[in-house]
Amino acid sequence: MTTNTPTFAFVDIETTGSRPDRDKITEIGILTLENGECSTWNRLVNPGVPIPLNIQNLTGITPDMIAKQVSFAELAQDLYLELKDKIFVAHNARFDYSFLKAAFKTVGIDFSPKVICTVKLSRRLFPNQARHNLDTLIQVHGLKIAKRHRALDDAELLLQFWFVCEGLFGKQRLLEEVADLLGRPSLPAHIDSEMVKVIPNRPGVYIFYAENRQVLYIGKSKDLRTRVMSHFQQSLTNRKEMKLSLQVRDIDWIETAGEVGALLLESRLIKEKLPSFNIKLRRSRDLCAWQIVHSSADPVAVRLVNHRDLQPGFQDNLYGLFYSKREALQTLQAIAKKNQLCEGLLGLEKLLPNQSCFGYHVKQCKGACIGIESQQLHLLRLQTALIKLKVEIWPYRGAIAIQENEDLHVFDRWCYLGTAINENELAELFEDGAPEFDLDIYKIIKKMLKEMSNFNILDLHYHQGKADMLPLTN
Repeated sequence: MTTNTPTFAFVDIETTGSRPDRDKITEIGILTLENGECSTWNRLVNPGVPIPLNIQNLTGITPDMIAKQVSFAELAQDLYLELKDKIFVAHNARFDYSFLKAAFKTVGIDFSPKVICTVKLSRRLFPNQARHNLDTLIQVHGLKIAKRHRALDDAELLLQFWFVCEGLFGKQRLLEEVADLLGRPSLPAHIDSEMVKVIPNRPGVYIFYAENRQVLYIGKSKDLRTRVMSHFQQSLTNRKEMKLSLQVRDIDWIETAGEVGALLLESRLIKEKLPSFNIKLRRSRDLCAWQIVHSSADPVAVRLVNHRDLQPGFQDNLYGLFYSKREALQTLQAIAKKNQLCEGLLGLEKLLPNQSCFGYHVKQCKGACIGIESQQLHLLRLQTALIKLKVEIWPYRGAIAIQENEDLHVFDRWCYLGTAINENELAELFEDGAPEFDLDIYKIIKKMLKEMSNFNILDLHYHQGKADMLPLTN
C-alpha cells in the first residue's frame, strides 16, 4: 500500500562506554512505526571486550548475559535490513548513530540513514521547557518505563514521546517539524552532505583538507558538527570563510573528552601540520622574554633572554614571552613611552656620558638618565608597568594532572607532557622526557588553572617506573 507517511525506526543502544572509536555495542532495541503499526527488533550483542562494572550497574547487562550472544558482525546484515529505508529516530541521536555507523563500517557496510534527534524535536515543540533529557521527558510527559537504560525500553520511551507530540500538535505539524529537521544544510556544491552528517556534536578537533589532502585549516569546538557548519554558513557573508569553503574537499575530526583536550590537540596539530589558513598557534624557535637584572652597578638593567637560555617556570623576573626579538623590542618601547620610562636606561637607545636620552627632551622620560628621578623609583615604575606581562613561576612542587572525564592531561613547569587514561600511560609520558616549552600551551594552562574549580587536579609523583596520583592540596 502506497503512503506518504514515512516509516520511523525508534532506536536505542547500550554500550561499554561513551566513545565509538574505543567502546562497543552491547544491546540494540528498535521499534518500527509504519502506517500506524508497530514492530519490535531487540538483540543483545557480544562486544568482544569487558563491560566496565559501572556500566553493568547502570544497564543491568552482565558478562554472563552476553557471553553466548553473537557479535555485531554476525547480526550486521540482519540489522541493516531492519533499518533500511527508515528514518532513524533516537535521543541524542549522534551517540547511537555514531556507534552504529562505526560498527557497520568495520564490516564494510555504509550506514547513512536520515536521522531525527528527539532532543532537537523536543526543543522545537517545547521551547519553554528547561531541559530535554530523557529523564525530564519521562517526568514532564508522564511516560511509562519498565527498565531504564535497557535498549528496547528506552526506545519505547521515544515512541511514547512521539505519540504525546502527535496528540498535542497533530500529525501534520509533527511531520512538518520532521521534514524541517531533515532538511539538508546549505553546503558548497563540492561538499558531500553525507560527509557533514556523520560529524558528531561532541568536543574535538576538525581538519579541513584541500585537494591532494593538503591541510587547509585546523580548529576546535565543544560541538564539532555545529562549528564545521558555521564555516559554511558564514561563507555567504565572510570573505575569508568563502575562500576557505571553496577549497575544502574533505573533512576529518578527532573527538576529545572535553574542551581542554580539544584546545591541547588543536595546538599540537597546528604546529605539526602548519595549515595554510591558521595564523595563530604556530611554533616559534625565537621565543624570548625580558628579565630585570638587579645589580648595584646598574639597578635598572633589563636583558633579553633568548630561546636557548629561556626556562619559564624556573626563572624569576621574566616578563612577556614574545615570538621574536622584534616583538619584544616593540613591546618594551611602547611601554616605555606610555609610562615615561627612560629608553636609554632600558637599552633601547644609546646614552652618552652625562647626557639625557632623547625622550627627556620631548617629555617622554622623567629624567632617570641624568639623576632627576632616582633609578630606584624608575625601577619600581618599570616593574609596575611590566606586572601584567610577568611570567609566573610554576606553582606546584612537580607535575600535575588535570582530569577531564576519563582523560588525564599532564603538565609540568608549564609544559604539556601528554594525555593518559591509566597509570601505564602516565608512566610512559614521564619516560618520554621533558617536552619543549610552548607559549600557546602556557596560555592554555594558565587559563585552566584560573578556572581550576571546574576541574579535578591531581598531584603526580613518578618513581621507579610508577606514577602516583593524589588530590592536590594547597
